[in-house]
Amino acid sequence: MEQKKIDMTTGPIMKNVFLFAIPIVLGNILQYLYTTVDTLVIGNYCGKTSLAAVGTSAQPVEVLLCIFLGIGTGVSILVSQYVGAKDMERMRRIVDTATFFVYACGIPLCVIGYFVTPPILRWMGVPEDTWSAAVSYTRIVFFGALGNIGYNMNAGILRGMGDSKASLWFLVVSCVANIVLDLLFVAGLGMDVGGAALSTTIAMYLSWIISIVYIRRKFQELELPYFPRRADFNQLKQIIAIGLPIGLNNSLYSFGHMAIQTLVNAQGSTFMAGTSVAGRVTGLANIAITALSSAATTFSGQNYGAGDFDRLRQGYIKIPVVSGLVTLAAGLCVISFRMPILRIFNKDEAVLLYASRYVVVMLLSQWIYAIFNGIICIVNGVGLIRYTTIVNLLMLWAVRIPSGYLITRFFDGTYVMLCFPISFCFGAIMMIGYYIFSKKWREIIRTGL
Repeated sequence: MEQKKIDMTTGPIMKNVFLFAIPIVLGNILQYLYTTVDTLVIGNYCGKTSLAAVGTSAQPVEVLLCIFLGIGTGVSILVSQYVGAKDMERMRRIVDTATFFVYACGIPLCVIGYFVTPPILRWMGVPEDTWSAAVSYTRIVFFGALGNIGYNMNAGILRGMGDSKASLWFLVVSCVANIVLDLLFVAGLGMDVGGAALSTTIAMYLSWIISIVYIRRKFQELELPYFPRRADFNQLKQIIAIGLPIGLNNSLYSFGHMAIQTLVNAQGSTFMAGTSVAGRVTGLANIAITALSSAATTFSGQNYGAGDFDRLRQGYIKIPVVSGLVTLAAGLCVISFRMPILRIFNKDEAVLLYASRYVVVMLLSQWIYAIFNGIICIVNGVGLIRYTTIVNLLMLWAVRIPSGYLITRFFDGTYVMLCFPISFCFGAIMMIGYYIFSKKWREIIRTGL
């Protein structure tokens, strides 16, 4: 068990960060594969209207899930701090509380999602030719909310413990299951987008179940239950105090993406299909961002919990800069080979034109987001989430959405993606400014106060 854990409080900083991040990168690739299989199978077996439906349907699910995934991040931060402080009793209490929270929130969300799907998609302006498929896909994916929340909560616990490898193996099983079920339901049985959504939902529940079994066997001291048994409401307050602002921030962020999606939808189903395909490709190039951000949060939390502020000083600049460089290199590589990759998903030349344009704009700017997000994760890891929440909200609602509207109103709506690099630059400036000018941050880095 011990060799699977990475202690961020000792050893070379970047070596530990990469050792921690590599399994997450591989896991993200697998997650990318099993979400991309939906796009790939649908694009080749169902047509561009179904492809457009999948692209627009992901947003409303993400909005509601992000609140609870933010809570999972709060759990990960607290677990990493308790690991640094070697406080096993509080770790057990937080695991029990997290399990209670999964069921208390996941089950209602499955039900609520069914009823809120039509009005949300209407608000998003989903075209009539994609309406039926979009409703079907969204409702089925909502039924997977419990498995999604449960898996991500357990993955957060494992990351806080310093074990980033286990989630990779959970996703191997999930990915294989999703690919097989996609081919069976969509290509074999002709179930269209409903089959793709069902295969993704089943795969996520499978990942959750496997993660429970693993934690119970490999980290027996945590005493992770299958079902909720008790909750420490003081711990729950701590989880919510840290995780809810992150979750609300992420949810409002995703809600903002829905607003952007309405601008995308206004350009028609061909442009929608192009952005859906492009999103899969840009996701491939930016896999390292999530992994290095998770490593940054764990590094920050463990060293803050251990009181090693000198080590925190050594890593708080290195990690975001390296994340930006890795993302830039990956982006340039994918841009060079974008057309052969895009043609795997769809052969329609109009769709490919829009997809190619989207890929170039996004991948030439995502390195800025990587630096910005790395700084946010370092700051979040010590529990300072207020400023980062404000910056994220301003970046979206005061910069990205207004600039997207202005682009579609006064320029060319098929260049709406330019609002992303504009907002990335704003966010990076604000977070670098926090590093330089915040008295609170300087005190933490100096003395931990």
